[in-house]
Amino acid sequence: MKNIINIIIALIWFINGLLCKVLNLVPRHQKIVSEITNSKYSRELTIAIGILEILMCFWILSKNQPRLNAIIQIIIIASMNILEFIMTPHLLMWGRLNSVFALLLILFIYLTSFHFNNIFKTNDYAFKS
Repeated sequence: MKNIINIIIALIWFINGLLCKVLNLVPRHQKIVSEITNSKYSRELTIAIGILEILMCFWILSKNQPRLNAIIQIIIIASMNILEFIMTPHLLMWGRLNSVFALLLILFIYLTSFHFNNIFKTNDYAFKS
């Protein structure tokens, strides 16, 4: 179970990074970056964000410093979604309702990283004390 949860969270970062941003299969992501940054380099910034998301995937899979990793994930997801909620809700797949899905992901990461330790009793990714 712990490995499945680990892989699911990592895949979320990998898919969003590689497919949506680096390969630009979802151009809406670049439009969001463009509107938020108001930059002529939105494509380059989008690729950089995508690469960082891919690196997050590998960090998750490495199981190195899992609690720090979870905290950083939560901060990134919250920050990104607050910016999008305020500045570009018209570009989000579900508009401002996207924030509900972001909150669910944050809650999932938080619970698996800090509260389910006794259930999973492992040294693995999110469950390490």
